[in-house]
Order: sequence, then C-alpha cells, then structure tokens
Amino acid sequence: MLSNRPDIRPELGLRRVINVSGTMTSLGASIVVPEAVERIGRILTEFVEIGDLHRKASAVIAAATGAEAGTITASASAGISVAVAGCLTGADLARIERLPDTDGLERDEVVIQMGHMVHYGAPVEQAIRLAGAKVVPVGTATHARPYHLEGAIGPRTAAAVYVVSHHAVGYGQIPLPVFCRVCREKGVPVVVDAASEYDLKGFLAAGADLAIYSAHKFLGGPTAGIVAGRKDLVRAAYLQNFGIGRGMKVGKEGIVGAMAALEAWERRDHAAVRALERSHLALWQERLGALPGLRVSVVPDPTQNPLERLKVEVVPEAAGTTAWALAAALAAGEPPVIVRDHEVEHGHFYLDPCNLHPEEAPIVAETIARTLESIRGRPSPTLEDLRERAHWRLLAWPDPA
Repeated sequence: MLSNRPDIRPELGLRRVINVSGTMTSLGASIVVPEAVERIGRILTEFVEIGDLHRKASAVIAAATGAEAGTITASASAGISVAVAGCLTGADLARIERLPDTDGLERDEVVIQMGHMVHYGAPVEQAIRLAGAKVVPVGTATHARPYHLEGAIGPRTAAAVYVVSHHAVGYGQIPLPVFCRVCREKGVPVVVDAASEYDLKGFLAAGADLAIYSAHKFLGGPTAGIVAGRKDLVRAAYLQNFGIGRGMKVGKEGIVGAMAALEAWERRDHAAVRALERSHLALWQERLGALPGLRVSVVPDPTQNPLERLKVEVVPEAAGTTAWALAAALAAGEPPVIVRDHEVEHGHFYLDPCNLHPEEAPIVAETIARTLESIRGRPSPTLEDLRERAHWRLLAWPDPA
C-alpha cells in the first residue's frame, strides 16, 4: 500500500507512478533532495541579480568538480548547445549574437564518434547543430580509432564532443584519455556529455576541457544543466545567455537548487545510499527469482557508476508472456510501475532502485508478481505494435492517451 505522504498528483489528475526506470526526464528525473527544496522555497519570493548569482554558482561548481569555473543552464542538453556555441564564438558578443549563423567564423565543425551519436530523448547531434555547428562523424558505429579522430580534425574544427551514456556503443570506441590527448595535440577543446554520471571530477581530470552534468538526475536537484571546466570556455558558454542561450536560460530557483544539490552531494552518505539500494535489490531478487518464467540477476551500471540494477529476463515458454508485454502491462497497471525497458527486445528489462520512496520496493515485487500472473497465457502483442501505439499517442498530444 502506498504511504499517506502528501502527494499532489491525484489533485492534478495524474497517476501515482512508481519509478524503477532510473533518472529519466520523462518521469521527472529524480526525487529532489530536501536541501534543494528548502533553498528553492526561500529564493522564490526574492529578487536577485542573476549575473551575481551565476558567479556564486560558478564557485560552487568549481569546488565540487575541480574545474576552474562553472555555469548553470536549462538542462544538460542545453549545456551541450551552449558549450559548443562557446567553442565557436569565444567571448565575442558580436559572434554570439550571430549564431546559429556561422558564416564568417573560422571554425564551425564539431567532431563526434559515430558510436556516440545517440538518442537520449532527442539526437545528441541536434544539440550540437542548434549552435550552428556542422557535425563531423568519427569512425563507424562500432569501430573508431585515434587515426579516425586525427583524420576528422581539420582547420575548421571548433570542438570535439564525447558522450558517456548507456545509450552509446559499449565497444570499439576511443577511450576518453586517448580522445583528449589527440584533441589536445590538435588544439581542439573536448566537451564531455556526462549528464547522468556520478563522477564529478574524473572527466576533467582525464583531459576534458568542459564536462556537462544534469542537476536533476543523480544530484537530485531541480531541472538544470551544469557546465564545468576551463574558465575561458565556461565564460564563453555563459555568455550565450545573450545569444542562443537566452531560450535555454535557467531561473533563480534552478540556480540555487543546483547549488544546493551539489553541496548536498558532497555531504551525502553514499555508502548508506548504496546499502539501502542493495537491500531493495536483494528483496526483488528473492521474490521475483521464485516466479516461474523469470530469471533475475544483479548487474553493474554499464558506465561504471557505483550502482547496480536487477536484470529481469522473461522466458516466454515458461512465463507465458514476453518481456515487452510484461513491461507494458506494468506501466498500464495500478499502481503504474515503470521499468527500464530500453533493451526489452532482447527479452529483458531492468529495475533501478535509485528513485524509490521507502515503502515502494515491496510494492514493486508484489505488482510484478500479480501482473505476471494476470497476463500469463494471454496473446502477447508484438513489440512493433506497442511501439506503434506509443508513437501515435505521442502524435495525438495533448489529447488523452
């Protein structure tokens, strides 16, 4: 049974979703930490000089990441756009006001490995093109080597983007230290998209010039993006607020909330958080592992974040259904349980414990058991049918799904 904690969702006519998918933007990303909630509440009724608030945020970002400076923007995706734009224009306000028109700029190309050209809700290359830059692929999707990068960099190369994500191809890519070394030798700044990563210092330490994080994912802040790195490039990214970044601006509440989340991250008892998450995983492993047709195992995060998830494999012959049918039924149920289903065509999905309220772990196990039993033996829709329905529901917005 769900707790009686204050919940605004029924008042808004929204479902009481249980999120075991992870830090997904489509679900509101994460539970905002109390420190950020309190700080946001205190700033909302006051006026501030936004430029000075950004200066204070820069110092907080620098302390948390080891960077020379930092700035906050609307989201990590916006962070990619303003970071790339900064590499195109520097601190030249005339050039900043010209974007996305890059006519007359000496450098307007951005290199990125083909295996990093992923879709995270939108294509990563679109975030680059929003700045006016031309995307230059490096290598092939499953085979990129330093010589490919060297060959792609030319006199018009303004930046190189490196993506750290579970969406990126997990093999055959150029490691970040090597990628940074090649780019440094060519005088090209490296921008790392690390939106959903725990490591706030390692990417800059590995040689990146800018690293971009989401404030509203593992940090537990409000929706915002954090750009950290070289002072001159951070300044150029910040100055995009007077150009294309104006439409990606972040308000006072987003800035102070991100600052509070960064400070809280430094104080967080990460070992205690891991212990609680592992207790949820153990409960799920015990209960779901006993269900016919399910095979469960604890697996590490693919980008080396210090966390694990439960992999739930659905064996159709024994379960009487498919992984995608079970995932869809869970999402449609009461309470809705949204699983991590990006690999569901391979016959499995994942349960991520990082965004659970205290009482929800057993509810997840009970709901999966009940749902599996209710659909066992029913005709299973094809994955293509489910995706087609989701596609048409999206195109029908704002009509009810």
